[in-house]
Amino acid sequence: MEELIARVTQKTGLDAATAETAIGIILAFLQKDGPAAEVNQLIAALPGAEDAIAKAGSGGGGGIMGMVGSMGGGVMALGTRLMGAGVSMGQMQPLGHELLAYGREKAGEDVIGPIVGAIPGLSQFV
Repeated sequence: MEELIARVTQKTGLDAATAETAIGIILAFLQKDGPAAEVNQLIAALPGAEDAIAKAGSGGGGGIMGMVGSMGGGVMALGTRLMGAGVSMGQMQPLGHELLAYGREKAGEDVIGPIVGAIPGLSQFV
């Protein structure tokens, strides 16, 4: 996870703690909305991913996130949650791109491709 965090901080300018939180938020979103088999393979290929998801999940889902979730969620809810964690709109695309590029390196395109294809709107972040 340290290598991924370092790459994300370099590409986005986020500090390491925010980068780790953002990675956890995205992975938790993929767990919820993505194809289970591929997402599980991705998480297994990223040491520390479960911890990042657990840390990000402790932020709760109430407040505006609860409202967005009740309106359907999806990538819009993900963006709202990332902004709440301190990620700007301009940092979201490089964050998503770097996370998925790293995932391709570790798990392969046969894992990442179906994930991106299964989640409407996710392709704009890769």
